[in-house]
Amino acid sequence: MGGVGVTQDSDADCMRRYADGDLDAFQVLYERHRGGLYRYFLRQSQRDVAEELFQDVWARVIQARRRYRPDATFQTWLYTLARNRLIDYWRRQGRDPLAHSGNTEAPEDAGESGVLNPRRLADLRDCLEQLLQLVEGLPAPQREAFLLRHDAGMTLVEMAAVLDTGAETAKSRLRYAMERLRAGLPGECLEEQEHG
Repeated sequence: MGGVGVTQDSDADCMRRYADGDLDAFQVLYERHRGGLYRYFLRQSQRDVAEELFQDVWARVIQARRRYRPDATFQTWLYTLARNRLIDYWRRQGRDPLAHSGNTEAPEDAGESGVLNPRRLADLRDCLEQLLQLVEGLPAPQREAFLLRHDAGMTLVEMAAVLDTGAETAKSRLRYAMERLRAGLPGECLEEQEHG
């Protein structure tokens, strides 16, 4: 079964279908998770590294399709793969795997709303740049928690599984990250967020 029916399947169902040879099921998984996964890498490495790691993780998903067992959600499994690849990459570079931050550029697929006037759009871009710089400056554990929550949309339980820590620790890291970001953003950016 392909097409519209597959899009309503869970990630685990899609992965099972893909293991059975349904390429449309893989496409559904890819479309669901590509944006968040790419942003996760982009926020913690330069664009060329992010692209390489992004492709590598999807290649690993393809290779593991017959061995995949849903012990955790697909998203948790995917981001655990991603985090491990990122750590491996920075270790091979001889650097602290979690201390490196990445790009402050907005991803190309971030999109813009055609209804915004140019002045408001410029203000939003300024706020986004400031936010991205603040995210880059977060301590690594807080940055990682923030990215998993806000780029990947993970729950605390899923974040804890990826971070290999308890849910309370994940929650604390996220709370501290949010406090630092709010404290660092100018008031007009916080107002834009409330109105946007």
